[in-house]
Amino acid sequence: MSTHPGGFDPAAFAEPFSSSYRTHLQHLKLKGLQPKTIDAYARAIRRMGDYFDHQIDNLSAAQLTDYFHDLIASHSWSAVKLDLYGFKFYTLHVLGKPWSMPHFIKPPKVSRLPDIVTVEEAQALFSATRTLSYRVFYFTLYSLGLRLSEGLALKVADIDAVRHRVHIRDSKGNRDRFVPLPQTTLSVLRRFWKTHHNPELLFPNRHAGLNGARSATTPLDRGGVQKTLHHVASACGLKKRSRLTVFATAMQPT
Repeated sequence: MSTHPGGFDPAAFAEPFSSSYRTHLQHLKLKGLQPKTIDAYARAIRRMGDYFDHQIDNLSAAQLTDYFHDLIASHSWSAVKLDLYGFKFYTLHVLGKPWSMPHFIKPPKVSRLPDIVTVEEAQALFSATRTLSYRVFYFTLYSLGLRLSEGLALKVADIDAVRHRVHIRDSKGNRDRFVPLPQTTLSVLRRFWKTHHNPELLFPNRHAGLNGARSATTPLDRGGVQKTLHHVASACGLKKRSRLTVFATAMQPT
């Protein structure tokens, strides 16, 4: 099974792109970037390779203008920026060239206030979530103000019941932090852990059923967590942008 980002093997490409792409992956890992960033920067180079027939080492400003102009027609500004940053990384670390286009792309400035899930709306979401692991997971995100990736990464050892705090590791900016642990959340997590007894993961995946959760080595499936939340939110009639990030900005339940 391939271990390359996105399941792509550099050997699948023709030379010299294959060699350059492999070097790109090596530098991405050596620079200690987060897995999501590695995936995004690797995908950026694959996408550019497809567009330019795998000849991207000597692109002109005009060619790049055409590429990013076409990209914004089919992708979000976020994707366009990631592709630009990915190509910048490739230029600096693979080609060994200076980056000469610092202001090549300027996304429009958009300022939005986050949609806040009220305590009543959150309680409705929890009540409507039938799968226990998802229900406890959503409650934990809401009560601790965590991002999706932070919640999935939680381990049993991160819960400090004595000091009533949770150790959040490798959060945004590769930084660790501590967040307060309400007694209610601690009690919920303790009861939930007794259903699976996984020695390491707080939210082990259920691919092998409840019995297999004890020995699972990966957390809940990210896609399943998101899909279920959107389904439950729709069933509850929640019209806001019901993504998991709204939990991080909401009030903690009392």
